[in-house]
Amino acid sequence: MPVEFIGMISTKDQSETRLSAGPVIDKDYTRRFARAHEDAGFDRVLIGYASAQPDGLQVAAYAAARTERLGFLVAHRPGFVAPTLAARQFATLDQFTGGRIAVHIITGGNDSEQRRDGDHLGKDERYARTDEYLDIIKLAWTSQAPFSYDGAHYQVEDFYSEVKSPQQPRIRLYFGGSSDAAYRVGGKHADTFALWGEPLAETKQQIDSVNAAASNAGRTDIPGISVSFRPILGPTQELAWERAHRILDLTRENVEDFRKRRRRQDWGLGGAQPENSGSRRLLAAAAKGELHDRALWTPLAQATGAAGNSTALVGTPETVAQALLDYIDIGVTTILIRGYDPYDDAIDYGRHLLPLVREEVARRDAERAGANAAAQAEQPAPARAGQAAVSA
Repeated sequence: MPVEFIGMISTKDQSETRLSAGPVIDKDYTRRFARAHEDAGFDRVLIGYASAQPDGLQVAAYAAARTERLGFLVAHRPGFVAPTLAARQFATLDQFTGGRIAVHIITGGNDSEQRRDGDHLGKDERYARTDEYLDIIKLAWTSQAPFSYDGAHYQVEDFYSEVKSPQQPRIRLYFGGSSDAAYRVGGKHADTFALWGEPLAETKQQIDSVNAAASNAGRTDIPGISVSFRPILGPTQELAWERAHRILDLTRENVEDFRKRRRRQDWGLGGAQPENSGSRRLLAAAAKGELHDRALWTPLAQATGAAGNSTALVGTPETVAQALLDYIDIGVTTILIRGYDPYDDAIDYGRHLLPLVREEVARRDAERAGANAAAQAEQPAPARAGQAAVSA
């Protein structure tokens, strides 16, 4: 099965190591950044959500009008607009973009950040609201007749939307989180469940938790799994590690200013433990050691208080590709990567990293298909005929 690659775009040239003084929305940079991902061969790009940042739907509409193939994964927090309205907004944009829209649901892992947008529910209530929200959105996208919904957070009467997605059966839902509540709600609703980049053993534990939640919700399928990393590449191992330590030094110099600019003052600053489970898990991995498995490096997560996906994979393209394949081997279907030099790194990933992973995945798929065909050919003729009859 082909692996899906997702990048991430923003509306200005900024990262933990690049403190841009430019405008919040740089239209030319946004256009070039989206085009760089399309030219690099990414399947989609994530457009993030924060209470002080530009609206993701409008960023996606602008970038989609300036690309031809690239998909857009728009981060969305349930609770700030009615689910029926959100369903129409996303379906409308999906029609105009020819089916290039997906939605990344983030319920919210920080109370202060939520309150900036006027949301005063606690974490458990937010997840209960998200569950109902996604029930309604999925009905709005798929129902061929008016429906009603009577929940604790939402009541809808006789709703029907004429606006449907060109995708079948509907727009894809991605879902982020690492708590028991996230597993429960995301396991029920997600087409792809998104995790931050932890060591292999811990990632496998999370995958098992997501799959168990999906089974408990009565699903007969399992969600895809996305894992996020910050690859740091070099032509040799030594040069890759030199670059990694330069990035770490710059991050430590810039981190306070960067957090203030991004309004993340509540995400683990001043030694405080972050509220969200994903950040706590990354910090726990960092406390166990700097280097895990083949190439997973954690000091950058520690330096930022794990404010976002912040674990790196360090090495040559061949080393990092093999590290990504290790995650694919345990059930990962989607890789989300972004760099510390965001624009140039996206180009480098497309030149040096994505092809290596895709070629190996294709080789393995072909080898597996050949082995299955050979096994079938070796079965006695009556058994093959019997199977054909059953299949028919």
